[in-house]
Amino acid sequence: MTFPLIAYLLALLGGFSTAFLTLPLWRNWCLKVGLVDEPGQRKIHAAPVPLAGGLAVLTGLTLPLAGGAIAVKLDLLGINAAGLLSYGLSRRAMELIAIVLGAFGMVALGCWDDKHELRPAAKFGGQLLIAVLVALAGVRITLFVHNAFFSYAITVLWILTVTNALNFLDNMNGLCAGLGVVGAWCFAVIAATAGQYLVALIAFVGAGALLGFLPYNFPHASAFLGDAGSHLVGYLLAVLSILPHFYSHKNPEVFAVFKPLLVLAVPLVDLVWVVILRWRLGQPFYVGDNNHLSHRLVRRGWSRPRAVLFIWLLAALSGALALL
Repeated sequence: MTFPLIAYLLALLGGFSTAFLTLPLWRNWCLKVGLVDEPGQRKIHAAPVPLAGGLAVLTGLTLPLAGGAIAVKLDLLGINAAGLLSYGLSRRAMELIAIVLGAFGMVALGCWDDKHELRPAAKFGGQLLIAVLVALAGVRITLFVHNAFFSYAITVLWILTVTNALNFLDNMNGLCAGLGVVGAWCFAVIAATAGQYLVALIAFVGAGALLGFLPYNFPHASAFLGDAGSHLVGYLLAVLSILPHFYSHKNPEVFAVFKPLLVLAVPLVDLVWVVILRWRLGQPFYVGDNNHLSHRLVRRGWSRPRAVLFIWLLAALSGALALL
């Protein structure tokens, strides 16, 4: 029995429509409570911009997933998906609950930072706690080393690295969200072709939610992701890169485990570059600057939208290599 492709389309459309329709509501709420990005140094906007993107993307991710789980449980879709998904839902129930709670945690941490500008140590501590809890729930990298400590350590390190890579790259309209769309789409296709339907559905919902936010953020922004949104994008991509079984008896290709590195090559390379550069300049690695790839392209005379589109293209080409 093959998995109905209409389910993937429904997941994508569900994420898109939920995020797109709820963002104006979240934008109004952010204006009321003062959750906005004020104009200032290293910023090009002249008026406060609501930091509603993370809240809208979280809504676009969680509501369709909850609705889909109920529909599968009651077999309301009429697409014979229940039999193919029920095993995964039951076997990975704790993991899925931890992933959703982790998403809420990342958004809450980001909102707190957006509102009160947390110290780097406090923000890192919150990220670390969420990563550890997710790993304890069973979302772990195993690779080829059968050692529990190694599995936990590499998983936590990976979640922290990818989360901060996307957080660092949220410096131009559409850049972080667009990279999130490309990454989530690639992981969705990888999982779908490997017969990992549940992981593919989560990834398609995530891609749809980010697509629903993009019209409000690119090329001109009426809402920003904020730290809440960039934390969520990085966390989502980190988790989606862990969930698929890239190496198994059915898929014994050793180099398949490098697929996540190809999908996420652009944000990871950018992170390594700026951290090394800040270290050589004697600056704290967590203090933002204008040395990211996007900034360098703009300094060469590129417009910001063109620079963002070019980086999206680089990510898409790298992701295509992973798919091949």
